[in-house]
Amino acid sequence: MIQALATVLPHLRNTNSGQFFLMAGPCVIEGEDMALHIAEQVRTLTDKLQIPYIFKGSYRKANRSRLDSYTGIGDEKALRILQKVGREIGVPTVTDIHESEEAALAAEYVDVLQIPAFLCRQTDLLVAAAKTGKVVNVKKGQFLSGESMQFAVDKVRQSGNENVILTDRGNSFGYSDLVVDFRNLPAMRAFGVPVVMDVTHSLQQPNQSSGVTGGKPQLIETIAKAAIAVGADGLFIETHPTPATAKSDGANMLALDRLEDLLVKLTRVREAIR
Repeated sequence: MIQALATVLPHLRNTNSGQFFLMAGPCVIEGEDMALHIAEQVRTLTDKLQIPYIFKGSYRKANRSRLDSYTGIGDEKALRILQKVGREIGVPTVTDIHESEEAALAAEYVDVLQIPAFLCRQTDLLVAAAKTGKVVNVKKGQFLSGESMQFAVDKVRQSGNENVILTDRGNSFGYSDLVVDFRNLPAMRAFGVPVVMDVTHSLQQPNQSSGVTGGKPQLIETIAKAAIAVGADGLFIETHPTPATAKSDGANMLALDRLEDLLVKLTRVREAIR
């Protein structure tokens, strides 16, 4: 399935390695220097380990608990940074969109359009993303089963686009926690699409009384290993040089200097099950 991605993501390298692919980067684009630094560091690691890599960064955070929460540096400025990352670092890029009219705009700058989990049933949004011709990564809603994501895949395919990825990010467990049901990964893979585990978002603790989402980053390695063991094609990991100072989702991010050790372990898991 990674080979299929390579046909529509010309900058995706290492697709013959047999490894999982990685979507990784900051939660939100905070600035050019930071984005380029993270992308360069992760590309160095993934090239060393023969892992296909797609740089991830949100150009705007539309889904925030509080009105005063950080949303970004400006749409066009952030999108231009994503474009620069793709050109200078030589990797595909992915960003999320929130409304139908954003699809065509974002498609001018990135290679993959991501549909947030809360919006995975929004037909107009899925159709607009599909019609750009870009790869469409649809995150599974926290309120849905893996089997029910067939309809999201159908919406993209029936709009003339076969380039679909599905990403699991856990399921709601009570009001303020998430759990991962690993049965969802093979269920979604049965649709003939690459399947990704969003490791860091699945460890969020949403709906905190402070209005700031919490998290359990100490379990990143556990969730990532389990996902590879049950056959995930890719992993989604938000990473930052200093998660404590990140503008968004710092509570569940992986520190950038801890990524190499994690990836080394995960490549060994992948090799063991092949």
